[in-house]
Amino acid sequence: MANVVVVGAQWGDEGKGKIVDWLSEQADVVVRFQGGHNAGHTLVIGEKVYKLSLLPSGVVRPGKLSVIGNGVVLDPHALAGEVARLSEQGVSISRENLRVAENATLILSIHRELDALRESGSAGTKIGTTKRGIGPAYEDKAGRRAIRLMDLADLSALPEKIERLLTHHNALRRGFGLEEFGADAIYEELASVAPKVLPYMDAVWRLLDEERRAGKRILFEGAQGALLDVDHGTYPFVTSSNTVAGQAATGSGLGPGSVGYVLGIAKAYTTRVGEGPFPTELFDETGELIGQKGKEFGVVTGRKRRCGWFDATLVRQTVSTSGIDGIALTKLDILDGFETIKIGVGYKLDGEIIDYFPASQGAQARVEPIYEEIEGWSGSTAGARSWADLPAQAIKYVRRVEELIGAPVAVLSTSPERDDTILMKNPFEG
Repeated sequence: MANVVVVGAQWGDEGKGKIVDWLSEQADVVVRFQGGHNAGHTLVIGEKVYKLSLLPSGVVRPGKLSVIGNGVVLDPHALAGEVARLSEQGVSISRENLRVAENATLILSIHRELDALRESGSAGTKIGTTKRGIGPAYEDKAGRRAIRLMDLADLSALPEKIERLLTHHNALRRGFGLEEFGADAIYEELASVAPKVLPYMDAVWRLLDEERRAGKRILFEGAQGALLDVDHGTYPFVTSSNTVAGQAATGSGLGPGSVGYVLGIAKAYTTRVGEGPFPTELFDETGELIGQKGKEFGVVTGRKRRCGWFDATLVRQTVSTSGIDGIALTKLDILDGFETIKIGVGYKLDGEIIDYFPASQGAQARVEPIYEEIEGWSGSTAGARSWADLPAQAIKYVRRVEELIGAPVAVLSTSPERDDTILMKNPFEG
């Protein structure tokens, strides 16, 4: 048996929620290891639709332990709100099925306001963040001035930590010409929410080690996508954490030897929310049609997603940087009915043909996609649950994707319904 890491192989929104939920039936523990409540997952289970931002997708399943690791930046008010919303939908959440790392960094109102100020300002580069304070919280973590979940357990020691935090933030606020934050307001913000989140606190690294030693199956759930990784993504149009599979170990406290099979999630086409390069983006009726058929709007923000053809060069690169063993290809049904379908197979950069996506921001903006055209199919793939249900051309498309990205398609998803899934390789069997 292998533990499984699920990561997005594009710019996020690949359908990780459904796949993680589908895999969590076999898992004992589901772990979030990076990001924050900027990640949106929609789960469709029977007649019920669950929208999650911070909680691991396994939390809607009875008998599963959900864990928020130290690599996540945690908005305690967002956590309390999400727990309350799910409770209204009949999902019971307690210490029995949810634990949060004691050393997780907290997102405060001061982070959210700074994020919005930067993103709305006219100067500098617009990144396209969700303005939820994710980046500023990670900055404070790296700057060693962050307030962590464990700090809420000793309120008497909080004032000194708040003062250290405000020394940095109030200097920034003066630069923006804004009124300084008061220490009392921050203290009240934290003290008021402490009783709602402290019951879930635990030494997660130790808990996960015990679960691993007991032979429990662990599923690591990534947020966003590998192309938004702060090191390996389309910098600076990235998130503020590492989103590649290697972060599963660091962001949970388990050693890299505990990470087994890496499952990358990729749409059968490409989407992106926010700013940044997108070589195969479509600005025509085809792009609009893909967006309409795929209902391409962000779960968290409601923002319209940019749409384009599948970019095999980009996914091949994330297969390498995340050590992806197999791909879960989602939304194949959205391509039903297209007479021809294009796949990006390389780029032209300043007249030269290249087979990788360059790291330079300027070069990323200049690359032009090289396409391979494939015959489409008129039959429907929607709801297919076996290869026999697929049109021959759809199978050819999947096989060509496998060749181009250098990884097998282990799972094929043909609708948002969790059972509309074709399994070629069970990741938990290594």
